[in-house]
Amino acid sequence: MPIRHRLLAATVAVIWGANFLAIHASLEVFPPLLCAALRFTLLAIPTIVLVPRPQVPTRWLLGYGAGFGVLQFAFLYLAMASGMPTGLASLVLQSSAPFTVVLGAALLGEHLTLRAGSGVLVAAAGMAVVGSQRMDGAAGILPFVLTLLAGLGWAFGNLSSRLAAAPRPLHLTMWMTVVPPVPLLALSLATEGPARIGEALTASLSSDALLAWGGLAYTTIIATVVGSGIWTWLMARHPAGSVAPFSLLVPVTGIGLAWLVLAEVPQPLELLGGALVIGGVLLASSRSRRRVPVEPEPVPVPVAGTR
Repeated sequence: MPIRHRLLAATVAVIWGANFLAIHASLEVFPPLLCAALRFTLLAIPTIVLVPRPQVPTRWLLGYGAGFGVLQFAFLYLAMASGMPTGLASLVLQSSAPFTVVLGAALLGEHLTLRAGSGVLVAAAGMAVVGSQRMDGAAGILPFVLTLLAGLGWAFGNLSSRLAAAPRPLHLTMWMTVVPPVPLLALSLATEGPARIGEALTASLSSDALLAWGGLAYTTIIATVVGSGIWTWLMARHPAGSVAPFSLLVPVTGIGLAWLVLAEVPQPLELLGGALVIGGVLLASSRSRRRVPVEPEPVPVPVAGTR
């Protein structure tokens, strides 16, 4: 990859890492499920009007939207609203990678290599180390478990995206946003209630809510449209193995920015666990150099909120 393209990939990682700060800001005003519903609604409306529907089976479009959109962001936003540190959330969400490897083997019959299996075990060990630092009662472990469930939802979305095999991945990514608004809003009405939703919408009209709206704007425009657009452009021009490792900079950026902006200081064992997670993800996603190169499979494009 040329230096300019490497810088673009690193820029996307920074954009996606900063997205967790944007989510944190929006959750200061909006309850988590309503916040997630608003995020996707702001994307879904222009998508329906401006973006051609991807030529993929409807079931995989719905599966991508349900896994990547509904499950991932419902659990992630609930986790962060219930006390998951912003930087740590960006790290634990990387559990989606080993989950994807395991689910691909279990549900799609994909071959699990020794390298990939070892990477999954290393990442799982890292998650265990991080989780051990959250074992201070239900109030501590619940946000961690919710973030793991968000990673699992992302993994299911990855499988649907892979099976969709969209000729234009960015169109699939954008149309995925059409699926989550209705179920997320229904969940918000059922659990957060009309009264809390009304209070949040009323509060959002004050000047104190500008930062929350700015967080939503960053998430929808910068992180998703700009970040995913650049990422898709890079994926179309370089092997996935050259581009994908840059996504490992997302939790590094997320933890660093949360440390600087929110004064979230990670514990030494959390950093150790994070290093294991990143190393395991890198190992699981890498290809053995002794294998003969084959035509690469379509790679799902992540949407920050990640990422």
